[in-house]
Amino acid sequence: MAKGEGGEQYSNASLLNKPGSSDGIKLARNHERRNRLSVCNKICYAIGGAPYQITGCALGFFLQIYLLDVAQLDPFYASIILFVGRAWDAVTDPTVGFLVSRSPWTRFGRMLPWIMFSTPLAVLSYFLIWYVPPFENGKVIWYLFFYCLFQSLQTCFHVPYSALTMFISSEQKERDSATAYRMMVEVLGTVLGTAIQGQIVGMANAPCLPGPGDILSDPSNFSQSAGLNDSKHVISLEHTKAAYMISSGVICLIYILCAIVLFFGVREKKESCRPRSEPMGFFQGIKLVMGHGPYAKLVMVFLFTSLAFMLLEGNFALFCSSTLGFRNDFQNILLVIMLSATLAIPFWQWFLTRFGKKTAVYAGTLSVVPFMILVVCLKSNLIVTYIVSFAAGVGVAAAFLLPWSMLPDVVDDFQVQNPESTGHEALFYSFYVFFTKFASGISLGISTLSLDFAGYISRGCTQPVEVDITLKILVSAAPVALIIIGLIILYFYPIDEERRQGNRKLLQEQRDNEADSETDSTELANMI
Repeated sequence: MAKGEGGEQYSNASLLNKPGSSDGIKLARNHERRNRLSVCNKICYAIGGAPYQITGCALGFFLQIYLLDVAQLDPFYASIILFVGRAWDAVTDPTVGFLVSRSPWTRFGRMLPWIMFSTPLAVLSYFLIWYVPPFENGKVIWYLFFYCLFQSLQTCFHVPYSALTMFISSEQKERDSATAYRMMVEVLGTVLGTAIQGQIVGMANAPCLPGPGDILSDPSNFSQSAGLNDSKHVISLEHTKAAYMISSGVICLIYILCAIVLFFGVREKKESCRPRSEPMGFFQGIKLVMGHGPYAKLVMVFLFTSLAFMLLEGNFALFCSSTLGFRNDFQNILLVIMLSATLAIPFWQWFLTRFGKKTAVYAGTLSVVPFMILVVCLKSNLIVTYIVSFAAGVGVAAAFLLPWSMLPDVVDDFQVQNPESTGHEALFYSFYVFFTKFASGISLGISTLSLDFAGYISRGCTQPVEVDITLKILVSAAPVALIIIGLIILYFYPIDEERRQGNRKLLQEQRDNEADSETDSTELANMI
């Protein structure tokens, strides 16, 4: 009490000597200057998001077809690898988030050390995912082990990186701007992942194998295939295996470079002068974050919409090569989608600032639905498929940008309602990533298992009708239904633009009061 009174007396005395209004203006300007991020800071922060998207895109688009046609695993075992790997990855997210939230502050920050220490092993395990071991019996264990190991190590990179958003600046405007930079680089990362993996592998794409039905229906197919196999320029399965290793090596190099740029280009800012809350147990953390209504609704929204896009991503390469018959062009179609998404990011950034984030989710997610329907209804035509893919990429951009743009709003809302509870940002981000990855595991596991039941033929020139129908459901009907469910839940999401701006003002007042209190305490200590 005496300390507070002394600080007040000193503040009143100082007002007699100096004009208070000018001090207030200087304090506000200094606060704004401290929290302003340079373009270089934002770019370095954004580059840190590229490894997750590059590797995630390569794995999402190509791992299923790699396990089936290159490693030549049975679809049932491939489905186990994909599901267990993603489920394990989902479990590690809240675990790492819990550990990060209890991490002590170091001279490099609290998030950045996790990123740097996990990078070398993550790169090694990623490379070994794309290596076909010289034995048959242990292949399933090999891929399952390194896939789970990579997902765990990448979680140690991505969860701290996601939570870093809250520590690069306390200004919501600066965080939103940095998030826009990040989304642009991440979508560029998906382009890089698709281009590197797709183009290198596409140049060494082994020919398909005609089945008994193909030979009986058209004997010329068999003779042409045999002629190709006899030529000295034919691309063998060994060439395809080597191409996958080369592309993974290039991606590993990019991963390391991005981690270095992030570590040396971003300064993590320590939390405010408020003490952090006491460390809590794991299940107590789950109860804390899931008990916040807006967060639970937002997670459910993007759980369903992410599951929709994961189904599309995981099966589109097979759909293009098997159902549409574009075996030598599917990597270019995927590249068109990602390029379109990259070009659309600035538009969606403008759209959400002009019309609000909730409206942007509706517009962006619904915009992709007509093209999901068109691609399976129209007769196979390469030019039409390119046009539809380019248009669909505009909606994919919204799916990349909006979740990460809305998460800081939920964290701010929690802090306004629970001002005494601090230091839990990593938990919010890790549980969100948990649900999206869990959705990815379900989608990949179910889709690959469905192909097994439908009778998928590894490297087959043609597939049974049941496989074609299954792929159409997986890239169109199922995603559309999931999107509709997610948007219905979004209707009940309570944080609109008015509430978001109100939270922003309240948090700014809290920070200003804390800064004033800290300044007064420092001045009083200097006087004494």
